[in-house]
Amino acid sequence: MTATQAMYLIGGFTPGKTILWHAGASSVSIAGIQLSKGDKAGAVFVTAGSQDKIDFCVNELGATAGFNYHTQDWAKEVLAATNGKGVDIIVDFVGANYFQGNLDAAARDGRIVHLGAMSGTKLPAGVDIGGFVRKRLRFEGSSLRSRDEEYQGKLRNTLVEHALPAIRKGKMKVYVEKVFPWEQIVEAHELMESNKTKGKIICTIDA
Repeated sequence: MTATQAMYLIGGFTPGKTILWHAGASSVSIAGIQLSKGDKAGAVFVTAGSQDKIDFCVNELGATAGFNYHTQDWAKEVLAATNGKGVDIIVDFVGANYFQGNLDAAARDGRIVHLGAMSGTKLPAGVDIGGFVRKRLRFEGSSLRSRDEEYQGKLRNTLVEHALPAIRKGKMKVYVEKVFPWEQIVEAHELMESNKTKGKIICTIDA
């Protein structure tokens, strides 16, 4: 649902557009990569914090390429991979630390969809916002909370149109890293904090 909203309703995705999903091995981006591939994106790029996650996104999910934010300048890599053009849509959960990179990596008339701020909300000194005007960029933040029924209905219909057929045909998968009983909630949090997961962590409660 979150990936559908970010990609279509906010990002304005249409076939042929290029897209960058940050946190490529997160559940939202896993869904987004599959949606992008299924709807014939021009290219699908990801960032992640390990080669294992990048390999998963590329080899398992079909992303075009991935960049390790620990060892690579991902904005420069995106520009190199697109012959200097940049990407049409960027979906970001990181916030402050990626703000400049997003402006640099976005294509002209690109859209940056801001869904989270894991690195904080206050921008570092020296951020250059010139790209907003120079490249006619749109930056929009969003959440699914407090949406009216009309918006929820539109999002539901978009999900049914773009995701449901792929799910029914088995072309779109839900990836679960591990299932814990509720009594092991501490261990579940520790696994999440390790930043080594690919997909969902589920906790079950006995009836």
